[in-house]
Amino acid sequence: MNFFKLRKLKKEIAPGLRDGEVGVFPTDTIYGLVGSALNKNAVEKIYKIKKRNSAKPLIILVPSRKDLKIFEIKINRKQKKLLKNVWPGKVSVVIDCDSEKFSYLHRGTNSLAFRVPRDRWLRKFLKKSGPLVAPSANPEGEKPASTKEEAKRYFGNSVDFYVDLGKLESSPSRVMKLDHWGNFLVLREGTNN
Repeated sequence: MNFFKLRKLKKEIAPGLRDGEVGVFPTDTIYGLVGSALNKNAVEKIYKIKKRNSAKPLIILVPSRKDLKIFEIKINRKQKKLLKNVWPGKVSVVIDCDSEKFSYLHRGTNSLAFRVPRDRWLRKFLKKSGPLVAPSANPEGEKPASTKEEAKRYFGNSVDFYVDLGKLESSPSRVMKLDHWGNFLVLREGTNN
């Protein structure tokens, strides 16, 4: 990602995301259907557009481990140490979150999945946009879009914007559960490099 494109994205796309827009955006793994994790309407719109099972929570991209506190999550020393080993990286970590305020995100599971992306440009963008939910850019059950054109065939005019970064082909992130004692359990294999 070049400096000028990043600056343009931060200036043109980030404010819309903060205001509740949703769109197709390149993540550190594949194209995501993104929206503000702090905007309930944007989150619900993504569930509707994706035709996603409403009981399944979405992965949230954050620029740093410190942003977990936005979601009223406190992590202990053991958990911090383990998170340092996997973040930034292509690993999504499920952490307990029983805050009623974020029930629209945890969908009654009392846990949320977070990822601090390895790509520096994406972390810089997240500092401007705020935390983003970022499920893969496809209707549930379909193949994830690897290009902007594929995403457009899926979603047409139902999203507010498309950001093109060429063809993206990668496995989705590895998903691991982090318990209170600092142990990891792999829930989904995927890329972690």
